[in-house]
Parts: sequence; structure tokens; C-alpha cells
Amino acid sequence: MSAAYPPAPWRMHGSLWLSVFRLRDDVDERHPAGTYGVALVDYREPSPLTYGELLLARTTTNRAGKGAVTITDIWVDSPASRAGGRELWAIPKELCDFDYETSHRGPVSSTRWTASVERRPIVEASFTDVSRGALRVPFKGLVEQPGIPDHPQTADVSMTGTAKALPCRGRWSFNADGPLAFLRGARQLGSFRMAGFRLDFA
Repeated sequence: MSAAYPPAPWRMHGSLWLSVFRLRDDVDERHPAGTYGVALVDYREPSPLTYGELLLARTTTNRAGKGAVTITDIWVDSPASRAGGRELWAIPKELCDFDYETSHRGPVSSTRWTASVERRPIVEASFTDVSRGALRVPFKGLVEQPGIPDHPQTADVSMTGTAKALPCRGRWSFNADGPLAFLRGARQLGSFRMAGFRLDFA
């Protein structure tokens, strides 16, 4: 049976670290050449669920002709988030484990992440930023998710919120034997952090 999860919308709070990559060549049907974002997210109280997340999303155009993203790969450490993501929005969440630590020296934050499945790393990443001192700004976006067995119809999702966002330094190491190994040859275009975000996902 599915784990219990809150109804939509999910009003989430936390921080996100994201880097943009350019994939030159097609990998497979789900991963054509194009622009992708790889993100690590720490969802904290008062979010209805608190958990860690690793996701890969590619830029696309939705059925209405608007710019959007499609999440192609995603892992969380919460069975409830996995069930809700799959059944509410056709987001193909799987489970993994995270090691996460952050420290502060004056305005500078330093953060390290490891995501692994059955003790085998998917990625390791580190970031340095000063986003906590940024002004809070609004953001919005669209997600279009192709159907999966738990949600056969295409799902259209909207994201709106505010965050303290600034560019940051980000370094990624993708396990050569892991599911994101194809990103080892992708070109990293830039990174940013969204600190203290407030997000409505519906």
C-alpha cells in the first residue's frame, strides 16, 4: 500500500542547490540532448513533509506552448513523498539515502551532499554561497510530467514562491556506475542556491 501523504497543494519550505548542464548528445528517449538542471533540495518544517531530494529535469515546451521542465529522474528519502509525487503528479520518485552537512563562516555557507542507493553513491556535490544575505524575490515555473503507471495521464504542475537566490559555486561528481553517469561528460553552465524558499507546488 502507498504511504500516506498530504493532499495538493504542497506548501514547502527549504533550500535548493542547482546547477545547469548542457548535454550535447542524446542518451536515450528520456534524456535527449538539451539543457538540464540537477538539484539537491532540503525540505524543512513547516513543510507538510520534511525530506531530502535529488532531481534531474530538462527544459521543454508544454502542450500549451509555454516553457516548462520535465523531471526525468528523482530520488527522495521519504516514502510518503515518493508515493505522493508519483500518484498526484506523475513524478517518478524513487528512494535513496542522503548525507548532508552545512557550515557558516560570516556570510558564507559551505554545503556538502552525498546521495546513494544501497550504499552506492549516485552523486557527491559541494557548494559555496552567500545566498542567506540576498533579498527575497518571487519565482514561478511550470512542470509537465508524462504519465507513469501510478498516474497514467500527463500531469501539469505549477510552482510559485519566493526565495533568497544568488549564484553560487557548485561542484558535482557523478558515479561512473550510477544512473546519472551520462552527465559526467556534460558541460556545466552555472549554479545557484535558493535559500529559505517558500514554494506552493500544485
